[in-house]
Amino acid sequence: MTPRTSPTQRALAAGALGLVSATGFAPLGAWPLTIGALAGLLYLLTQARSARQAAALGWWFGFGQFALGLNWIATAFTYQAAMPAWLGWLAVLLLAIYLAVFPAIAAAIAWLASGRRTMPLIFAFAGVWPLTEWVRATLFTGFAWNPLGVAWIGLPTAQAARYVGTYGLSALMVLAGGAVLAAALRKPGTTAAAAVLPLALSLTPTPAARDTGRAIHVVQPNIDQDARNHEDYAYNGLLKLARLSGRPAAGAPARLLFWPEAAVEYYLETDRLAREALTDLLRPADLLVTGGTRLERDDRDNVIGARNSLFVMDARGRLLHRYDKAHLVPYGEYLPMRALLSPIGLSRLVPGDIDFWPGPGPRSFALPGFGKIGVQICYEIIFSGHVVDRANRPDFIFNPSNDAWFGGWGPPQHLAQARLRAIEEGLPVVRATPNGISALIDPAGRLLRTIPTHRAGAIDTTLPAPFAATPFARFGNLLPLVVALALLAIAAIARRSKRG
Repeated sequence: MTPRTSPTQRALAAGALGLVSATGFAPLGAWPLTIGALAGLLYLLTQARSARQAAALGWWFGFGQFALGLNWIATAFTYQAAMPAWLGWLAVLLLAIYLAVFPAIAAAIAWLASGRRTMPLIFAFAGVWPLTEWVRATLFTGFAWNPLGVAWIGLPTAQAARYVGTYGLSALMVLAGGAVLAAALRKPGTTAAAAVLPLALSLTPTPAARDTGRAIHVVQPNIDQDARNHEDYAYNGLLKLARLSGRPAAGAPARLLFWPEAAVEYYLETDRLAREALTDLLRPADLLVTGGTRLERDDRDNVIGARNSLFVMDARGRLLHRYDKAHLVPYGEYLPMRALLSPIGLSRLVPGDIDFWPGPGPRSFALPGFGKIGVQICYEIIFSGHVVDRANRPDFIFNPSNDAWFGGWGPPQHLAQARLRAIEEGLPVVRATPNGISALIDPAGRLLRTIPTHRAGAIDTTLPAPFAATPFARFGNLLPLVVALALLAIAAIARRSKRG
């Protein structure tokens, strides 16, 4: 791009770079392209003549990244009351329009802080970007899907998440892009300064995980979302889950049986016969951990709400614990402003006539013979720093989910986020889904066992032991905040030294 390039051409280039950057996320995993795309965006920002132009470049970059990276949302929308496909793609574009505001803000602030100089710009952008990701994950209930840092998953650099968290990894991705730009511009000092932190943290060792010897059995029944509309789904689905669960031979060790989110259609708290049927799968020391639904009623016994819940049941049919999902999906589990939107026909955006109600947040429960379990239902697992009860640290996290309506890109992206939570917290993660991707993840984020999408099966293995509490487990998102502020301080020093 030359100084004569028009703003429209630069905007289109930024949008194209955003599209390229999205290929670094699962399922493609082309992380070098993400780094290259960030280098291209940083170069465009050096050519911007005002904060407004910088914001426009950041917005177009973000729009391209989110429009491609979140394409699975189009599929999710079509499951809502048989919405037409075009409406699903409209939802993707509208969401991308909103989410692109955060890269726009990051670009504008970085440009203002840099004095249009390359080194200050790189460090300012690396400092501001994770801050805007944190705001994106928090504002209006938050949407923390696909932070830049998740593109490191599967690489040694991802292990640094135990020290700097996911948002710190996002800063490293921007720095890596800055190092590429500085190298292309033949600025060796800036190249070295930008590259030192990503390179150093890429040397973070991957610890070895120990085994607890505690037997677990994770079931994936391969039930598509459409099957839930059939009248006989509750019964047939339960039969399929039971068949895949089996019953261990006498003398086998006690096992912890995991079923997916909303696996049981019967209301376990009130349906004694359903609980009795499930006890046939359990020997005296076994436990069943399954997703289900809990209804909320008023004084006249009218149903006024529901909970997306997880239940722990023993071999006597007793419900030992219940967890209610706290971070609900807007337009998926509840309709914001229902009183306003329902009269104009937009209640079709969510299934059912009542909303799910949120629970109190992360909780840990003691399971006799199996340690303490922490639960994050479905997309709760994507919120870095908010997945465990820090006052009562669990021994592992269970992430029951229903990714059946997430298209082809959603399930592997969801799995990548779960792997980062394992690294951050130093805890194993168990995932059970109706049709993929179910997995056992060790506390270093390694995939020990998986069941691919659209395949029925079970994971029959033992549970890894947790690591000692990581720095991130102790301090949470305070650590990436320190990283961001340090990078901004370096940007300020670099700008001042250039002036001198």
